[in-house]
Amino acid sequence: MSDNDINWKFANDVVVESDVIARARQHSLELGVTPIAPAVGAQASVIVAATGATKLIEIGTGLGVSGLWLLRGARDAELTSIDSEVDHQQNARHFFAEAGQPAARLRLIAGRALDVLPRMNENAYDIVLVDADPINVIEYVEHGLRLARPGGTVLVPHALWQGKVGNPASRDDITVAFRTLIGEISQSGAVVSALSTVGDGLLQITKLAD
Repeated sequence: MSDNDINWKFANDVVVESDVIARARQHSLELGVTPIAPAVGAQASVIVAATGATKLIEIGTGLGVSGLWLLRGARDAELTSIDSEVDHQQNARHFFAEAGQPAARLRLIAGRALDVLPRMNENAYDIVLVDADPINVIEYVEHGLRLARPGGTVLVPHALWQGKVGNPASRDDITVAFRTLIGEISQSGAVVSALSTVGDGLLQITKLAD
C-alpha cells in the first residue's frame, strides 16, 4: 500500500459517523447504491457549517447518507433532494426521521433530475451537492451553478472517479466527463474551485458574485 493509499484510508477511518448514517451507509451498500465516503461527508459538513448554509439541495438522494452529512453541519437548514428512485427516497425519509430531522425541513422530489432542475429557482441555494448518474455530471453542475447563490458552493463527490481521472490512459465516458468538468472549472473566472483527494475525490466550486 502506497503512502497516498495509507493517508486516504486514515482520512476515512478517522471519521466518526453517527449510528444513523452508518446504518444508511450499510443499507446503501446492500442495495448496490454507492454512498459518499465518510471523509467526503465530513468535509461537506464542515463546508455547510463554515458558510452558515441554510438552503441546501442535492441531486441524487440515494438512501440519505449525503443529506444526513449536509444536515449535520446545519441542523436547522432546509434540504431539497432529487432522485428518480422513489424506493430509495422512502428509505432516506426513514433515516432522516431516525436522525430527528423535522419533515417540514425536507423536500424530497421524485423525478429525473434533468427534468426537475430547470424548474428550480436560480440563485436560491447556499450549497448544491451533485451525486447522481455520473455520465450527466457536467449538465448537473451547470444547473447547480445556476441554482447556487453568489457565494454559494457546488460540491461534486466522486470527482476522481474510482481513481481513473488522474490517469490519462483511462478514456471511458464517465472518466472523461469528470476530467473535462475539472479542466473547465479550473479555467473559469466565474468561480473559485478546489479538488480534494479525500474519498473518491471532492470537487468544490464556489460561485463568485457578478
